Amino acid sequence: MNVKDMQSILPEDRAELSPAQARELFRNGLAVPTAGFSLGYAQANLIIVPKEQAFDVLLFAQRNPKSCPILGVLDAGETSGDLLAGGDIRTDVPGYIVYENGVKVAEPRDLTEYWRDDLVTFIVGCSFTFETALMEGGIKIAHIDQGVNVPMYKSNIRSASAGSMSGPMVVSMRPIPASQVSDAVRITSRYPAVHGAPVHIGNPEELGIADLSKPDFGDPVDIPTGHIPVFWACGVTPQAAVMESKPVLAIGHAPGYMLITDAKDSAYLIP
Repeated sequence: MNVKDMQSILPEDRAELSPAQARELFRNGLAVPTAGFSLGYAQANLIIVPKEQAFDVLLFAQRNPKSCPILGVLDAGETSGDLLAGGDIRTDVPGYIVYENGVKVAEPRDLTEYWRDDLVTFIVGCSFTFETALMEGGIKIAHIDQGVNVPMYKSNIRSASAGSMSGPMVVSMRPIPASQVSDAVRITSRYPAVHGAPVHIGNPEELGIADLSKPDFGDPVDIPTGHIPVFWACGVTPQAAVMESKPVLAIGHAPGYMLITDAKDSAYLIP
């Protein structure tokens, strides 16, 4: 299947792909946001750093579990693991960002030329994981319906610093009908390993967000009348810390272009 054919895969077909099938498409060149792919399977953020930086990232995540819930860690040089059996972390995500001294220097489709044997990969929970539960609860997801990436914003909430790592919490936003906000809170609160309940509901200015039409990452979405912006902690937070803290090297996923794991969403659901 060529890239043009892959781009034309219908949303309902994307939803039915197994994680391995989705990763194969990305390995072969498909580069699209992953919301709506492989429904029922957890998606994840990535932060990849040299071993000498890994403890600071681990401590940063431990101190900021709402935005940085770790689902798994690949040891230095490892390129696969239980969350992507038979896969390759260097090629199986549809987009990556490479930072040097906190500055984005490349947006490769694979990491082969950037890979080093001392790189440690942190696999961090993603709110895409609970979107299936929201949709099953009758709540529409605007960025999926509108065919765009989820909007993400740097907030005025400061993450707890750890070693060399510091920065703001990044939040993702989904407009929710006012009558369904309490349902969205209830549903997502049962997924604490993938950000859990919202961190803010309503006025974006209270988070330091001046204009919802200008996200720091991802795409803006139309907010229908009667909908309220609801904000969840976001796993792009470590990349915001990289931008502020300026480590010599760090690699992340392109925001919204996630690792689709073999773990079921239900593995992160609490009763």
